[in-house]
Amino acid sequence: MPEFEGLFDDDYLYFFAEHLDARADAETDLIWQVLDLRPGLEILDQACGHGRIANRLALRGCHVTGLDSSPVFLDRARQDARALGVTVEYVHGDMRRLPWTGRFDLVVSWFTAFGYFSDPENRQVLAQAAAALRPGGRMALELNNYSAVVRAFQPSRVIERNGDLVLDQHELDLLTSRHLVERTIVRDGRQRKVPYFVRMFTYPELRDWLLAAGFTDVRVVGADGGPFTMDSRRMIVVAER
Repeated sequence: MPEFEGLFDDDYLYFFAEHLDARADAETDLIWQVLDLRPGLEILDQACGHGRIANRLALRGCHVTGLDSSPVFLDRARQDARALGVTVEYVHGDMRRLPWTGRFDLVVSWFTAFGYFSDPENRQVLAQAAAALRPGGRMALELNNYSAVVRAFQPSRVIERNGDLVLDQHELDLLTSRHLVERTIVRDGRQRKVPYFVRMFTYPELRDWLLAAGFTDVRVVGADGGPFTMDSRRMIVVAER
């Protein structure tokens, strides 16, 4: 059973999809600019979620494959692709075991889509991405900057929609570099708890992991594509195969 079982489902879409969709065009612009993309590239959106990035990259002329472990997200991604009039190959699968070798020009892992497994399995995710790339291909990961999260740590947050609630209680495990979350969801009078964790990284640690996974060159920019600084809450790490 995945460590994030029950996290990425219809409740997640209900509370978060509208907000994420509102950012999708700007995020796709950023991906296009930072990675200097062009139409015709073969792209894998790894942990593509409900397709908000994959569909927009396809709209710009890229050949996009979206992989995710959530059937609910993939159904929504396919619906949105039809509405946009684009073709994306959506695949239900596990990022630890990719079925492709040497196929893609780019693997995109966006909005903290990496770090949900044990350390050996997280390393396996990077090695699988490297193997799925053509020589000279790249992987781009967008995720939290651990150092900045520690400086601005908040022990809880509440999200409300139409009287329904998400309550997240946060803890940082400094011995494992994990962000531990106990999520309580209250929707339509029902309550359930979803515990999960995300592995956090400083840039030097993630760079070393990528090099060990078979990448040859790694660089980092801040969340807006500008310089990466101590105030950058998020980072975009780009590794070349």
